[in-house]
Amino acid sequence: MNPSKDDIFDLFSRYVSSGKTRFFREAGIDFVFGKREGPFVWDIDGKRRLIDCHCNGGVFNLGHRHPEIVELLRDALSRVDIGNHHFVSQYRAQLAEKLAALTPGNLQYTIFGVSGGEAIDTAIKIARGATGRRKILSVKGAYHGHTGLAVATGDAKYSQPFLSDSPDFVQVPFNDVAALTQTLTEEFAAVILETIPATLGMPIPDSDYFQKVHQVCRQRGSLLIIDEVQSGLGRTGKLWAISHFDTVPDILVTGKGLSGGLYPITATIIRPELEILFQDDPFIHISTFGGSELGCLVASKVLDITRQREFLEHVNRLANIFADGLDTLRQRFEGFLVDVRQKGLMIGLKMADERLGPVMTRACFETGLLCVFAGNDTSVVQFLPPLIIDETLAQEILQRLHQAFQIGQEFISS
Repeated sequence: MNPSKDDIFDLFSRYVSSGKTRFFREAGIDFVFGKREGPFVWDIDGKRRLIDCHCNGGVFNLGHRHPEIVELLRDALSRVDIGNHHFVSQYRAQLAEKLAALTPGNLQYTIFGVSGGEAIDTAIKIARGATGRRKILSVKGAYHGHTGLAVATGDAKYSQPFLSDSPDFVQVPFNDVAALTQTLTEEFAAVILETIPATLGMPIPDSDYFQKVHQVCRQRGSLLIIDEVQSGLGRTGKLWAISHFDTVPDILVTGKGLSGGLYPITATIIRPELEILFQDDPFIHISTFGGSELGCLVASKVLDITRQREFLEHVNRLANIFADGLDTLRQRFEGFLVDVRQKGLMIGLKMADERLGPVMTRACFETGLLCVFAGNDTSVVQFLPPLIIDETLAQEILQRLHQAFQIGQEFISS
């Protein structure tokens, strides 16, 4: 006999996270993932279906259980497993070759991992090793992961509880070249930036921001690390979001969507000069499950799908539909929805104040949409529809958003 939803909540509270259970119960979002297919997820009791417009930060760019990737993984399970990270691997080599061909500029070597935080840690280790410097510059409101070095690049609320804050990690405002130029000295190994900072509420940088940052990095002898764990792989209408800004970083980090939602894998991709760090001792950095051979096969298929011109053209058509629809909603709910931050299908809905992100998360849930608010700017609703939806479903999502705005506005007025 299958457990009831209440039983699952109680079990989760007792053995996984009492705080998370309490949070969702108090928010009125008593949802447990059951069936999932394409852009849809169902509650475990089958009574509620949601359109996934969060996509776990881009993990489900291609929807849930994409049939081509499921078929590939089933076939792969009949002949390979994770492999052995110590040895030369056909599948890691072939995936790394594909990443080198598809990433901008002369990025060539890939170090594989299993989480975005691990991949960021790897990038920071390489930057420190290459420059002989310790300091890292990030932006206020940034989020790059919860692992050892990655957590220190984020805000104090992530690092201080675990005694991970450090004077070696410094922050400046996003999209502020003057502040970065003033702060970045020759003590800094690297500047790390998300192309579009999701947890900060998806602010869109000036068109020349990254070019100017890259220039300052060159002047100071610091490396530029671009974090595309969320914004990469077609989410913005180009394969890599940094391509909108005509900048080639020294290190590019990708993940989430690379997994196809089926097998965790991340990639830290570096310029060839940086690979010298691993020549004398190629085992100074290892990851047991990083670049598992099953994961490499999945990631290669993800790249084959998302690199296609037709796929990216589809993303941009959808982006135009949402741009028009969201502009109409902004005018209809003037003073409530104050801004739409958009690059492709990476969208932040900026509400009038910090109370409204949580309100709209609940309102969207009531109208059949899965959305969440941005952790470092709770006035923003993160809106990340799957890249594989059709135009009819895009219009339905806009209609459901309209209903959610009505509910949110009525809640605030009451």
